[in-house]
Amino acid sequence: MLDTLFSYLDSQRETVVELQRELTAIPALCPQSEGIGEEAKAEFIIEKLREFGVSDIQTINAPDIRVPCGYRPNIVARIAGRDQSRTFWIISHMDVVPPGDFDLWESDPYTLRVDGDVLIGRGVEDNQQAIVSSLLMARALQKHAVVPDVNVGFLFVADEETGNTFGLDHVLATAPDLFKHEDLILVPDCGNADGTMLEVAEKSVLWLKVAVTGKQCHGSRPEEGINSLVGAAAMILKVQTLHDRFSVRNDLFVPPVSTFVPTKKDANVPNVNTVPGNDVFYIDCRVLPEYQLKDVINAVEELARSVEQDYGVSITVECVQKEQATTPTDSAAPVVLSLQQAVKAVYNADARPMGIGGGTVAAALRRIDLPAVVWSKIISNAHTPNERSLISANIGDAKVMLHVALNSQA
Repeated sequence: MLDTLFSYLDSQRETVVELQRELTAIPALCPQSEGIGEEAKAEFIIEKLREFGVSDIQTINAPDIRVPCGYRPNIVARIAGRDQSRTFWIISHMDVVPPGDFDLWESDPYTLRVDGDVLIGRGVEDNQQAIVSSLLMARALQKHAVVPDVNVGFLFVADEETGNTFGLDHVLATAPDLFKHEDLILVPDCGNADGTMLEVAEKSVLWLKVAVTGKQCHGSRPEEGINSLVGAAAMILKVQTLHDRFSVRNDLFVPPVSTFVPTKKDANVPNVNTVPGNDVFYIDCRVLPEYQLKDVINAVEELARSVEQDYGVSITVECVQKEQATTPTDSAAPVVLSLQQAVKAVYNADARPMGIGGGTVAAALRRIDLPAVVWSKIISNAHTPNERSLISANIGDAKVMLHVALNSQA
C-alpha cells in the first residue's frame, strides 16, 4: 500500500505548487508585526482539509483583541486509525515572519516564484512546507481509503513566531487531554538539508541585559568622569570566561558546549567628544541542560561585581528571556525509532537524535512529559530574504509522515 501512496504523491507536484502559491499569498503576520493574524490562512486550510476528505475538524480559538476577528485560530483535524488508543500528531504553525528589507528580495515575497524544484516566497519553508506535507498526506490517505495503523492528528497552530501564547500554549491549556504520553508527536519545523537531524533536545535560552553606569564628562577631561564604555568592554571580555566555568560537553548538541555571546549594544552618546556615562549591551546564552540558569545568572553577577571594583562603574544584570531546558525526548522513544525507519525508507538517510541551541514548540510538549521530535528535510533558510523550499521535500516529507502512520504498531 505504501508503494501506491508514494506513487500517488509523486504525481502531486502541481498540487504542491498551487497550495504553496495560495498559502504564500496570505501573509499571516502577528499583530506585533502589524499583521492581522492567521484567520484567512486557517480558513484556507480548513477548506482544503474538507476538499481532501477530512471531516473531523475543530477549532480552538485564542481570544486576541489586537486582530480584526478578535481571535487567533488553532485547527485540530483527525483521521481515525485502527488503534484508537494512540495518535500520530503532526504540528505545524500558520504564522510567518515579515519579509524584512524588500530590496533584498528578487521578487514579491508574497507571490510564489517557481524555479525548477525550488519554491521561493515568504513562508514556503517556515512553516508552509509542513502544512503542505500534512495536507498531501491527508489527501493520499482519504483518496485511497487507507486506514492508518494509529489515529492521525493534524494540529495547525497560531503564534509560533512570537511566543506561542495564542497557539500551542493556549491549546494545551484549553484542551489538556488532547495529547497522551503514548502518542507519537512530530513537529516539522526544524531540520537539515539531508533530513538526518531528529531534534530531541534543546539548550536553555537566557538573554541578559547588562547596564553599565559611570559618570559622563567631556572627552578632553576623562579624569573627571567614569567611562561606562570602558567598563562595558571589560565586562564583555569577562563574559568569555563563562565558557571555562560551564565547560561540560554534550555531543548530542551542535555545538556540543554552552555558548555565551555578547550581541546587541544600545547607542550611548551621539558625539565623539563626550565620555559616556551609560552603556547597555546584551548576552545571548545557550546553555546545556546539565546546568541551571540560576547558576549562570549568579556567575554573571559575580563578573559584574569584579568589573565594578576594577573600573569604578556600577552594573545591573536583567533577564530579558529565560527558558530552562526541558528533559530531552528519549532517543529510544517510539516516535524517534519510527522516524528513523521512515527517513531511511524515503530518503535513504540515517537520521540521528540531536540537540539544538534554539527553541521550538516541542519544548512545551516535553515540559509535560510528551515525547516530541522536531524533524523536516529543509534547506534551513527560514526568516531570510528569498526564502526557499523544495517541491521534492514537500512530497518527501509527506511520504515520511505516511510511513510513520502505516508502520506504528509497536
